[in-house]
Amino acid sequence: MQRVAIANPRLSLLPSSFSRIRLRKMSTKPSPVSQKFVSVEGADVHSRSKPDGFRFRLVSYNILAQVYVKSSLFPHSPSPCLRWKARSQAILTVLKNLGADFLCLQEVDEYDGFYKGKMEILGYSGLYIKRGGQKRDGCGIFYKQDRAELVLEEKIDYNDLVNSIEDNKDGSANKDTLEQSNGNRNIQTNPASTNTPENRGDPNDLRVRLKRDCVGILAAFRLKDLSRHLIVVANTYIYWDPKWADVKLAQAKYLLSRLAQFRDLVSEKFDCIPSVIVAGDFNSTPGDKVYQFLVSGDLSSTTPEIECSDELPIPLRSVYGSTRGEPSFTNCTPDFTGTLDYIFFCPSSDIKPVGFLELPGSDSEEVVGGLPNYYHPSDHLPIAAEFELDCDKVY
Repeated sequence: MQRVAIANPRLSLLPSSFSRIRLRKMSTKPSPVSQKFVSVEGADVHSRSKPDGFRFRLVSYNILAQVYVKSSLFPHSPSPCLRWKARSQAILTVLKNLGADFLCLQEVDEYDGFYKGKMEILGYSGLYIKRGGQKRDGCGIFYKQDRAELVLEEKIDYNDLVNSIEDNKDGSANKDTLEQSNGNRNIQTNPASTNTPENRGDPNDLRVRLKRDCVGILAAFRLKDLSRHLIVVANTYIYWDPKWADVKLAQAKYLLSRLAQFRDLVSEKFDCIPSVIVAGDFNSTPGDKVYQFLVSGDLSSTTPEIECSDELPIPLRSVYGSTRGEPSFTNCTPDFTGTLDYIFFCPSSDIKPVGFLELPGSDSEEVVGGLPNYYHPSDHLPIAAEFELDCDKVY
């Protein structure tokens, strides 16, 4: 999420009804933890019988861009945990230990100077899109070179929503529309926010509201052990500010619109029906409008009058939500503990989640006091899923 110099909007602009992590003395053990994958049936995923089909793992992880790491924003974190040299190595350790075939990362900075080369050493190739404006971070997808081949990609710049505003509009958002979209929520506003770089003009102007410098990536992969089948992976970062629910929902709609077009392009170009997986930091909690739209395709929520594709959204199901329930949190700081990150998939007869990464509870020693810490180098936790493809049904 975006930060400000005076107060951290990760911590100060979130509904007060969210749970708060209990403060205790933080552990000083200087090693990242490795979470285990568990079966959707309740056992260790490694203890299950021989797979019935082809399996692969996908991770979604907001790694916390170093440009946002300041002691004033994370005063609860031990100073050594915030230094780039330590954090970068800890992040690499976490990524390596996850053993994923696909890594969907958000808030990635230092891509060319660090991550690209380091991940290549670990056997990954990558694709990346940097956020617009003065932002220095972006989204990246890394994939195992010996497991998948990139065949097609598209980049999403949510600032393109500005161009979709009808030419005959004056750019002013309907007051009732914005009030309905933003109402009925207990928001803690930041009095310093009007002096931040985020205040880039009249917030009632749709052009101003929609230009938030958020991005995403769409990529199609051919599995090397199952060459006749393709997988479409989408990775995204949705705008952070809870006061701007209308903008979040507009971005979610645009994402699914672009994703539907991309899936159809892949299907036509490669004569197949690809599996679809969507991951990212959606900066939205379970049950809110963005989440409900993504899992139900509900278009009844009020959003700015933008022009997106007329195609129906792709039906999606949350891996965690449809198996063990959404985690109690994926973002953990002393002032906010809640779930913001998700992995969705398009349900079909040829793909199913068979496992997921187990996450710590709020009383776990590794998260007590808030993140980042020695156990976790980001303020977010990685989430992950193991999928199985039915080799007899994919084509």
